[in-house]
Amino acid sequence: MTTLDDLDRALLSALRENGREPVAGLARRLGVSRATVNSRLERLLASGTVVGFSVRVRDELDPLAIRAISLIEVEGRATDQVIGQLKGLAEIRALHTTNGAWDLVAELGAENLADFDKVLGKIRSIPGVVNSETSLLLSSVLR
Repeated sequence: MTTLDDLDRALLSALRENGREPVAGLARRLGVSRATVNSRLERLLASGTVVGFSVRVRDELDPLAIRAISLIEVEGRATDQVIGQLKGLAEIRALHTTNGAWDLVAELGAENLADFDKVLGKIRSIPGVVNSETSLLLSSVLR
């Protein structure tokens, strides 16, 4: 695993703000040369620290307008099997393991309430899922 220094962390922060910012702009912002930015970025990609780039869509224009967080409790040692099943659901945008009363946290997206209801049914019918609690996300105040 790559050890990150302050410059790496600053570069990652800048890319989180704007993953399409040109190398020249990143270099000016960070106070280093373009060659330094290029070599750092290549190293972060090669090491697997950076695994890709994505697009953020304005919430009100997102086709997956229904968004939610689902807390999922898994029975015994079924976590790997449940994760495998959940990864196959297109409505799951992200999936996290956690500690405490819940074993998994899923970020969900659906086009409408009917599709949202269907994905909840799919999640609850997965063998090994013993309980879930889901909350709709109404607005994002920080992303």
